[in-house]
Amino acid sequence: MAPRPTTLTELLESHDALLLDAYGVIVDGAGALPEAAPLFAELDRRGTPYAIVTNDASRSPETYVRRLAGMGLTVAAERIVTSGSLLPGYFRDKGLAGARTIVLGTEDSYRHVMAGGGEPSPLTPGVEIDAVAICDDAGTPFLDGIELALSAIVRAVDAGRRPALVLPNPDLVYPKGGGELGFTAGAMAMLIEAALARRFPGANLVFDRLGKPEPHLFFEGARRLGAKNPVMIGDQLETDVAGALAANIAVALYAGVSRWQPGGSITPTYLLDRLAL
Repeated sequence: MAPRPTTLTELLESHDALLLDAYGVIVDGAGALPEAAPLFAELDRRGTPYAIVTNDASRSPETYVRRLAGMGLTVAAERIVTSGSLLPGYFRDKGLAGARTIVLGTEDSYRHVMAGGGEPSPLTPGVEIDAVAICDDAGTPFLDGIELALSAIVRAVDAGRRPALVLPNPDLVYPKGGGELGFTAGAMAMLIEAALARRFPGANLVFDRLGKPEPHLFFEGARRLGAKNPVMIGDQLETDVAGALAANIAVALYAGVSRWQPGGSITPTYLLDRLAL
């Protein structure tokens, strides 16, 4: 069935809460998008429950609040659900307390790993590791970080160890602003996976993906809002739309990075051109 074109007004009439992607929906690399501030003001005026559900693993909710405030957007920390917040639970569940971990990302990315008991390792040639967490393209020179992580993983496997590989942010690209796109954590992981598949055929050395399109962030967002029939608004088919559908949540594809085409493998519930009410 083809997705139905809709408006934000219709979505609010049909659903009891909004789950919003961040990059490409309310912000891009250059700042807040034009419709974001009026949207939040109207949602607050109406008392509509909403949460930002983002694959961003580079910022804590508190850091995110400060960043949004700098763009003129006021959002409470409890409304922000980040993929980075899933890292502490991952490290605990995998028994990775004390694990020597390469972290590609920001200071907040390091804090997420340490909150789960991981011990960040220096990004230096020859480092020995037990885990790799790819959180963001920021914080480390892009190619240098990928090469150091790849080399450390290969050393570990050659020595008979299988390091834990975790990717809280599976996004491949993000909107930088002005019509430009940038590679982010998911693309970094794919490069490493391709190299590992060539070096160790059949070993299935792949990253555990925590954020969208896995359903965990959607479940947490709906739980915080007490929503029974929420709708997700996102701009990427492979993460926002696929993840919402996996969580059995209706989803509107917002005009942005992805374009829905008939015959594709992922079909959103709705198509949304504007966030204005």
